Parts: sequence; structure tokens; C-alpha cells
Amino acid sequence: VQLQASGGGLVQAGDSLRLSCVASGRTFRSYTVGWFRQAPGKEREFVAAFKFNGDATTIAESVKGRFTISRDNAKTTAYLQMSSLRPEDTAVYYCAASSTVIRSNVRSQTAYANWGQGTQVTVSS
Repeated sequence: VQLQASGGGLVQAGDSLRLSCVASGRTFRSYTVGWFRQAPGKEREFVAAFKFNGDATTIAESVKGRFTISRDNAKTTAYLQMSSLRPEDTAVYYCAASSTVIRSNVRSQTAYANWGQGTQVTVSS
């Protein structure tokens, strides 16, 4: 599956933004979709993930209560809804997908075989 992430931009602290991750080649039906981010000078970190055909959602503590992950009924798009954005949320955001992720490795980058190109989110103070 090929992934295309979009929706990034420049916003002010406290604003909201919704990122999209569109699948092409096949649907997300049997996949786990994850969002990761990489800030300048830092390692890529896990943000959120969910199994497209299930209800299990995993959210990083740093964004819990502010970010939510959702999907469309056509099973081709995953969303990352970000609210109450902070300057420390500034990063390139990546979506990733895998059909082999299990609960114990859902936060691990190496568990995901398919990656989108990333979309920049910049939050000004």
C-alpha cells in the first residue's frame, strides 16, 4: 500500500489541525495505521495508532487528550486530529501502515513496512 500524508501547515499555539493519510493501491482494511513525528534534531517518535478494523487505539502520553485518530468508512483514509497544539508539537508528521503490527510493537517504527512522505506541522507561540 502506498501512503500520502497531507494537511500540515503553520498554525498558532492553541489551534487545531487535521492530518490525512490516504492509501492507494489497496484499502487500509486489514492494516494498522500509525502516526509518527520527527522534530528537528530529535529522533522520530510514536504519536498514535489504531487497527483499521478494530477499536483498539494507542495514543502517546505526550498528546493524549489533544490528539485523536480516526478513519473514513471507505477505509482509504486515516486522520490525525490535533487540537490545543503547542510549539513542541512542531515536527514532520509521518503516517505508516502495516498488516503485521501486534499490540506489543504498535509503537515501534520497525513494525511498519509502509510509510508516507511526511507533512510539516509548525506551531508558533
